[in-house]
Amino acid sequence: MDLEKKFQELKERREGAHMAHVYYGDPNEEFSIRLIETLAENGADIIEFGIPFSDPIADGAVFQAACERALKGGVTPAKCIEGIRRLRAGGVKVPLVVTTYFNIPYAMGLENFMEKVENAGAQAVLIPDLPLEEAEPFMCLTDKAGLSLILQVAPTTSRKRLKKILENASSFVYLIGVEGVTGAKVKKHHSTLKLIKTVKTETQIPVIVGFGISKREHVEAIVAAGADGVVVGSAYARIYTANSEDPFKTLPKIAELAREIKLGCINGYRSRC
Repeated sequence: MDLEKKFQELKERREGAHMAHVYYGDPNEEFSIRLIETLAENGADIIEFGIPFSDPIADGAVFQAACERALKGGVTPAKCIEGIRRLRAGGVKVPLVVTTYFNIPYAMGLENFMEKVENAGAQAVLIPDLPLEEAEPFMCLTDKAGLSLILQVAPTTSRKRLKKILENASSFVYLIGVEGVTGAKVKKHHSTLKLIKTVKTETQIPVIVGFGISKREHVEAIVAAGADGVVVGSAYARIYTANSEDPFKTLPKIAELAREIKLGCINGYRSRC
């Protein structure tokens, strides 16, 4: 299912979207496959499929460690792309957004990377360290490959720049809810809610909020304020890293949190005036 259809389906059901972020290969590929399957089976509408990178500048300590473990375990971009194929072959049908730092597609060859990602079964690509000013050539390649390039908006984005980003956005906009990195706490909730309203007044494209979201209460407030969904990632990684000897034992707890997050997406949407 493509992203546009997914958001339309969720709108008709009056639900916000739950996008779960996973760095593939942490602590190993077999666990990542089962983790993604578990998330998709328990309320994740979209999977943000992270390709581990040695210097993930947008990520906090939890995901930095996840990348380091995955890389030490031998995970490569090629293995990640094969992981997408495995997920599709295993029956995972939810849309997949591949998150990668720019060095990886650059090293593989931009067009080659896009073709491989699309052929494996992904619907979109998100590149945290690719600014709008340098994204135009990349947009042409994603369009050619039948992919969306997901653009990000931050609390520090000016109104003028926001309009430019929204003019070029496709499928959805990723709104960074806090000033900082992934895993940061949402301390000033009201500023995040105000930012959502500002962005939503400028666009009809779905807006998903990420960074600092780990509880159902966060989700309900964010979706009730007008967001079309949320991203949760570090919260899941914290659960399985607490049992590094046998992370598979943490899957029931991860499933429970996924269901809670999805419930927040539903309650928040249906509490709008």
